[in-house]
This record gives sequence, C-alpha cells and structure tokens, in this order.
Amino acid sequence: MKFNRLIDHTLLKPESTQEQVDKLIAEAKEYEFASVCVNPTWVKHASEKLSETPVKVCTVIGFPLGANTSATKAFETKNAIENGADEIDMVINIGAAKDGNFDLVEADIAAVVKASGDKLVKVIIETCLLTDDEKVKACKAAVSAGADFVKTSTGFSTGGANVHDVALMRETVGPDIGVKASGGARSLEDVKQFVEAGATRIGTSSGVAIVQGELADGNY
Repeated sequence: MKFNRLIDHTLLKPESTQEQVDKLIAEAKEYEFASVCVNPTWVKHASEKLSETPVKVCTVIGFPLGANTSATKAFETKNAIENGADEIDMVINIGAAKDGNFDLVEADIAAVVKASGDKLVKVIIETCLLTDDEKVKACKAAVSAGADFVKTSTGFSTGGANVHDVALMRETVGPDIGVKASGGARSLEDVKQFVEAGATRIGTSSGVAIVQGELADGNY
C-alpha cells in the first residue's frame, strides 16, 4: 500500500506563515500526499499552487471548537469552495452532542453537506471529548446527514486518534464511509495500525517523517 496517498499533510497552527504553508505545499507535491489541510485563509493560495497536481486542497470549517452556528459553517464552506477547496473537514456541535441533542448535530452537519455540493465532507467528532456511546451516535448522525467521512480529532483538544476509536468508528459507519485518524500518527507503524483498524485517511503534520520511516517529534 502507498501510505503517502492516505495522508492529509496538515498545517493548522494559527501562527502559520506563508513560508511554512509553501513548504507544506512543496512537500505534498514531492511526496504525492492526498491533500494539504490548511486554514481557510490559505485555501486560495494553496489551490493556485496545486492546480496542476493531483494533490487536493482540504480546509477546516467551524474549527477548532465546532461552536459556530450552522449558517456560519455553511457560509464558510461555500466561501472555501469558491476559493478552491476540494475537501471540507468540519467540526460538529460538540456541546449539542454532550447534551444528547443529536438532531441538532445531524442538522448542523447536513447544512455543511448541502453547502458543499459535490465536494468531499469529513466530519470531526472530537473523540477525546465524547463517550463511546456519543461517538457512535455522532458517527450515525454524520452518515444520516450525507457526509463522506468521519474524523477523530481536530488536534487542538485534549487528545488525538487512537486505535480503539478508529475501530469503533469503522464498525459504526460500515465499509462505505471514510474514516480519518487525525493526531496520533507519528510513525509508519502508527499509520499501519490505524489502517488495520479501519482508517482510510490519516491527518498529520508529520507526513514527511512518516513516509521516510522516521519517528516524528510533533504531536499532530
């Protein structure tokens, strides 16, 4: 398996500079990663730089808290696509999930799915803040809302992906929905374990080290 094609090469720190973003883009081209995942402010720039390549432009919506209104998330989504985004990684309304209001969670996701048109939508459920029961219900809400993927983590909360959560998400969504493990892959062995558990995409800022067989020192 070509693990490079599973990697969303990620740079989401608020202090990211254009030089760092350009380095990310150059690495994604060189190693033929699935995408670069950048904040919305960098989408147009990344899209222009990657227009003649197979590397997709992924961005984040309602990030990192998920506490924006659905209307705001939908607008963000449309704006990102206008700027050249190919893939949308949105954060659920985590507070609604903790309240057990999964109708709201589903409606929030559906608003982004509708705004995305034919673009790929990945739903970040922020597993580190949910119980297993809440993770299952959040995944089911994502499927019902028409999302293409469920994703473990933003990388900006109390923890990232682990094998248990990836396996639980895969079991919940079945074989036809993608599962993205984000935060926690620091080596090729980590990636292999996530894939064996059911992951079909890996979100990491350590893609280069991973494909070179090194142990990354970052935490995402």
